[in-house]
Amino acid sequence: MKVVVSIGGSVLMPEPGSERVSKHAAVVEDLVAEGCRVGCVVGGGGVAREYIGAARTLGANEIELDQIGIDVTRLNSRLLIAALGEDSVTAPAHDYEEAGEALRRDGLSVMGGVAPAQTTDAVSAALAEYVDADLLVYATSVPGVYSADPNEDEEATKFEELNAGELVDVIADLDMTAGASAPVDLLAAKIIQRSGMRTIVLDGTDPDRIARAVRSGSHEGTDVIPTGAGDEPTYWAVDDR
Repeated sequence: MKVVVSIGGSVLMPEPGSERVSKHAAVVEDLVAEGCRVGCVVGGGGVAREYIGAARTLGANEIELDQIGIDVTRLNSRLLIAALGEDSVTAPAHDYEEAGEALRRDGLSVMGGVAPAQTTDAVSAALAEYVDADLLVYATSVPGVYSADPNEDEEATKFEELNAGELVDVIADLDMTAGASAPVDLLAAKIIQRSGMRTIVLDGTDPDRIARAVRSGSHEGTDVIPTGAGDEPTYWAVDDR
């Protein structure tokens, strides 16, 4: 099974320390040992937002701010790499070709951002499309995709299942709501729609949730099911559901 896992920067390291990073690395190593090929894309999180805020105050333009964000995602990627075994990858991939080659060669790749004006949400979806992954998992700080930002709206409801077109519509509505945030961005949603990529959006603050989703499809998040696909995919890493 080939899977791309998008790990938010604040999910990987919500505060300075190594414990959460080590737990995510252990899950990735276990999946690879079980025969999965895993592409990890790591976000910038709160650290990126702090650096970008400081640089904006200093007069940096938007492209420069994007580049700072990319640099932070690559630093976070290096933290994950540091927690992986000695025989693992040694540096984050800088583009899709590098990541795809690492997956083919080693069964594992780690990367952050690649270009200005593109979030790691979109990078994850694009990598999944590039390597023809079986599954894309977004490990976020919320339990799935909601009708509204659950941090802003107490009446927000979680979707158990969406098709890709519905995901685009939901994210587009959230993008138009001032102050709201979405678990994946609109470009990522459109790439998922274009590629027909089976996708799971879940709360990744406990890395074991990622492992369960990949191994058996068991999770409490949101399934994004390609149009025309059956409800039950046949490619789970472990067929014991």
